[in-house]
Formats: sequence, structure tokens, C-alpha cells
Amino acid sequence: MRKIEDRTFLALIVIVSLAFAWVLLPFFGAILWALIAAILFEPLNRRLLAKLPGRPNLCAVISLLVIVAMVILPAITLGVFLLQEATAIYGRIEGGQIDVNGYFRQVQALLPDWAISMLRRLGLGNISAIREKIADGIADSFQVLAAQTVLIGQRTFGFLVGLGVMLYLIFFFLRDGDALVEKLRASIPLHPAQRNALIAKFVTVIRATVKGSIVVAILQGAVGGVVFWSLGIHGALLWGVLMGFLSLLPAVGTGLVWVPVAIYLLVTGSIWQGVVLVFCGFFVIGLIDNILRPILVGRDARMPDYIVLVSTLGGIELFGLNGIVIGPVIAALFMAVWEIVAAGRRSGWTTA
Repeated sequence: MRKIEDRTFLALIVIVSLAFAWVLLPFFGAILWALIAAILFEPLNRRLLAKLPGRPNLCAVISLLVIVAMVILPAITLGVFLLQEATAIYGRIEGGQIDVNGYFRQVQALLPDWAISMLRRLGLGNISAIREKIADGIADSFQVLAAQTVLIGQRTFGFLVGLGVMLYLIFFFLRDGDALVEKLRASIPLHPAQRNALIAKFVTVIRATVKGSIVVAILQGAVGGVVFWSLGIHGALLWGVLMGFLSLLPAVGTGLVWVPVAIYLLVTGSIWQGVVLVFCGFFVIGLIDNILRPILVGRDARMPDYIVLVSTLGGIELFGLNGIVIGPVIAALFMAVWEIVAAGRRSGWTTA
């Protein structure tokens, strides 16, 4: 009878937990980013508590205001400017001021015979058809971006609700973070050493992923956008945001943007602009990742580039933009769990 009761209660726990997760699903993104923000700014909140002991509400409010000023307002402003620029560029494409097909025809005319022969050997002989498809794809992409201005207007209420939920949760995560962690520790049915190691790894991975990936992406995108703007390239903000997004992919990253643009500049006669872009791409934009990422991430949370690449792409495929963080975090926790298993076998507590 006791086993039946235990199994019934376990089934009840699973059902209620799944039902609760289902209820929270519409605010999954808000909860995720509230948790990430609370983890990142917890050191700031702790320092405020040291200076203002016994005033956790005030410290949480101050930390929340810092998050709004440093993260949320700049992100909203960037989004507005990005959509405005996308709409303007799409308008110029539709009005014929920007001739995408003309750019490709110009590059095609400058290609040497050996390059055309190589393309044909690779099965890319119909350059005109490829040019048309690429040009249409670029135009369609700008059309989609421009259309987002209408969608954002229609979804403003949902966005504001999600933002309000996120800010509300950040406040309580900051104020009651220690108590919530202790409740979590007491609830997880794992050996204490395993539980502590897993929680510590989760916090470390979140901080490392955001600092080492998103911060570097912001810096690379900003520098790339400034370089494009200084060279007089249209849509510098869009290119900068695209470089920032692609910098989340190791090895290839920002080169997917600036290398084709540099080649175009060089083959169309804009020699000094192309040379400057190549120099900045290798020695400015590229070095940001090589120098800052190891400093921000640290050795303990560093993952091989191929795991970061695959987990990021998989996370984006499954979870959208939230997958930028979720994918690498799941991969890092997977590695951490097996590291704990290996350490446990050596120390003898895994099977305890």
C-alpha cells in the first residue's frame, strides 16, 4: 500500500509540475530573461546590500533601475532605429534607388574567366539565375523587416505585458534570490555534493554565456557598424546588428558579413575602402572575440567552439532568439553533469 501511495504522489507531482509549466509557457521568454538578469546583476545587488544593510527592497529597486538604464532602454531604442532603417532601405529598393540586381551584375562583369569556370565546375554556372535568387532573397528579407513595424504595433500590448512581468520577476529574484536558491537546494532530489555542484555550474554557465557571447556580440556589432558607417556603406546599423548576431557563431561569425562586402568593394574599384574593411575585420572586429571572450568567460565555463556552434544553432531552431542562451546553457549543463558523474565515481559519492 505504501508503494502505491508513493507512486501516486510522485505522479501527482509530475502532473502538477507539467500543468504549472504549461500555465507559465506564454511568459517563458520573460521568465528566462528575468532569471538571466537577476543572475548577472546579483553581485551588484549584493554590494548594495552590504552598503545598505536591512533594506533589501531598496537595493532590489536600485538594481532594477540600473538594469532598465543599462540594458532595456538601449535595447528598445536600438530596435526602433533598426526597424526604421530597414523600412527606409526597403523603400529605396522598391523605389529603384538601390539596385540589388545591378550590384550583382557589376560584380559578375568583373569576375575573371577562371572564377566563372570554377563556379561552373561547382554547379553554379547559371550565374544570372543565382543572382536573381539572391537579389530577390535580400529584397524579401528587407520586406519582412519592414513589415515588423506593423507587427510590433499590433503586439505592443503583449510586449508591454511581457516586459512588465520580466521587470516584476527581476525585482523578486534579486530581493529573494538567496531564499529561493535555498528552497531549490532543499527540493532537488540529489546528493548534496551533486546538487551544489550543479547549481554552481548553472550560475557560472549563465554568466559566462551572456558575458562571453552577448557582450562580445554587442561589441563586435557596434564596432562593425561604426566601420561600415565610416566607409559610407548603406545600412550600417543593419549590418552591425547582423554581425553582432552572427558573432554568436564561432569560427565563421562576423566574417559572413564583412568578407563578402570587402570583396565587393575590392572588385568594384573601391580599393582603399576594401583594404580598410579587411584590416578592421581581421585586426579589430576579429580580435575583440579572441581577446575579450577568454577574459569574460574564463576557463571553467569555456566550451569547444564546435559545441557552441551546434548548440547555438540548435537552440535557435527550437526556441527562437531565446535559444541563443538556452542552447549553450543546455550543452554546458550536459557537460557539467557528466563531469559530476566522473568526479563522483572517483570520489565515491555518485551512487550514494
